[in-house]
Amino acid sequence: MTAIYNGMPGDSNSELIWKKSQRSGPQGNCVEVAKLADGGVAVRNSRFTDGPALVFTKAEIEAFLGGVHDGEFDYLA
Repeated sequence: MTAIYNGMPGDSNSELIWKKSQRSGPQGNCVEVAKLADGGVAVRNSRFTDGPALVFTKAEIEAFLGGVHDGEFDYLA
């Protein structure tokens, strides 16, 4: 199994199953996520699948998704 770390090449771990939002447009304007074995999440740009993937712990992704759900980041859209 390939080591998982922040900034790793997005295509370096063939064991990951990447998922893109159904809201993504035809130009690939979306990020993709993959669940890691330890409960963490890897995130990459769907247009540059071999580019870097950022890795977040389960606690970090839960905090972020909670903030999204609460509308804390609505100013970004």
